[in-house]
Amino acid sequence: MTQSHRKLIGTVAILVFVCVYALVAMALAQGRITDAPKLVQTIAYIALGLAWVLPLLPLIKWMERKDEV
Repeated sequence: MTQSHRKLIGTVAILVFVCVYALVAMALAQGRITDAPKLVQTIAYIALGLAWVLPLLPLIKWMERKDEV
């Protein structure tokens, strides 16, 4: 598979994942987090805002892999 094909597939996968993740994060933020103290809310929002990166790192590395000759 060429790098351009991997980038296309990876971009579509990232878009789908981020859309689904945003919905899940919003549902979590509207749930119990609203009743928590401000410090806990801040930490939770920071964690939710950054947590999407970790599952996508292997996909991004796969997308950037050079073509095999």
